[in-house]
Amino acid sequence: MQDMEKQEAQTAQQDPQSQDAAAAAHATEQAAPAEPTLEDKLAAAEARAAEMQDAFLRARAEGENIRRRAQEDIAKAHKFAIEGFAESLLAVKDSLEMALKIENASLESLKEGVDMTLKQLTSAFDKNKLQEVSPQTGDKLDPMKHQAVSAVPAEQEANTVVAVLQKGYMISDRLLRPALVTVAQGK
Repeated sequence: MQDMEKQEAQTAQQDPQSQDAAAAAHATEQAAPAEPTLEDKLAAAEARAAEMQDAFLRARAEGENIRRRAQEDIAKAHKFAIEGFAESLLAVKDSLEMALKIENASLESLKEGVDMTLKQLTSAFDKNKLQEVSPQTGDKLDPMKHQAVSAVPAEQEANTVVAVLQKGYMISDRLLRPALVTVAQGK
């Protein structure tokens, strides 16, 4: 070991330029990282692939969870869609039951009770967007809202409403039941 130190000292004394070159070469070796080997590149690629697969699986699971929650929400909406309408009809049922419990009711009080119950029912229909389809005499037959039961001779234009036999109903813009009408025959 002493021999090596002596040799280095002699070399340093003899050629200062070569000493600078050796130091620069030594510094470059330390500063420049060694190029990664194929094994290092493979390990890095495998790690990145594992991260990507994990991210993909998490995204797929999240998508499935969102789809499942949406299906559950739709099922609940279908199941409980009538809840508001049913709740508004409870008052009508209560009124009818109370009317039946009254003994020796006069015709006038029964008529008044039925009228009040009809108002409750109409209020429930309005609240839940259930609208009557009741054409007036002389209105044109609308096959999207009316069903002609018969055609009768009349003094009005053909295919116009002569009489309404039964009212129709719509929920929002959807026909629930067409109005049953008689129409005027062509002359």
